[in-house]
Amino acid sequence: MLAEVNGTVLPGFHVQEAIELAKNNKKVVLGPGLRQDRDDLVLVCKSGVLRKKPPNTFWVDCHQKRYVPNRGEIVIGIVTQKAGDIFRVDIGASEPASLSYMAFEGATKKNRPDVNVGEVICARLLIANKDLEPELICVDSHGKKGKLGALQDGFVFNCSINLVRKILNPKCPFLDLLAKELAFEMAAGMNGRIWVKGKTVKETIAVGNAILAVEFKSNEELRELCDDIGAYVAGFSV
Repeated sequence: MLAEVNGTVLPGFHVQEAIELAKNNKKVVLGPGLRQDRDDLVLVCKSGVLRKKPPNTFWVDCHQKRYVPNRGEIVIGIVTQKAGDIFRVDIGASEPASLSYMAFEGATKKNRPDVNVGEVICARLLIANKDLEPELICVDSHGKKGKLGALQDGFVFNCSINLVRKILNPKCPFLDLLAKELAFEMAAGMNGRIWVKGKTVKETIAVGNAILAVEFKSNEELRELCDDIGAYVAGFSV
């Protein structure tokens, strides 16, 4: 079966458009849900909707909760163990990831980061290979932490990976609308975990509930949702 862009696909479908582009020496980028076999065929390996981003990036948009690590993605993890110079971090994958104490800004052998078991970490995947243990890093290419590192206080909850992709999409107005109603901090991991922190516990819970309600709502419904959340926090009945 041939797969069409924006059409529903099943494992085993061929993405003929990507195959033709590759034959014409065009650079083709295959995202999650697609793979290239030995015969240079581009096959679908997940059920969902085939998407294309100009010029030639293809992927399968699917609803999933199980996380498969991909190099370069930002994830939210929980430190589960200290093992010598390595932290073991639960990122929701099939096995824990490793995080070196040297992977923090300004870390040296004498100046080690103060990270304890149970703390929440925002990190980037440095190594993500099916044959190797995932490895995390909390600095960018310039050695600066930016928004990475330990997340203090706040609240962490799990959601579908599809929801994370939706709220991080630049075309989704949700975060801008909610920011007009409430002041909050948020870190979203592509592993289906979101960390939020408001000024009060009530606001933190309100932000978390609002995010979980976003997945299947239209843009108009998002505006109503944010208005309702703002009214709730202000003390008005919704």
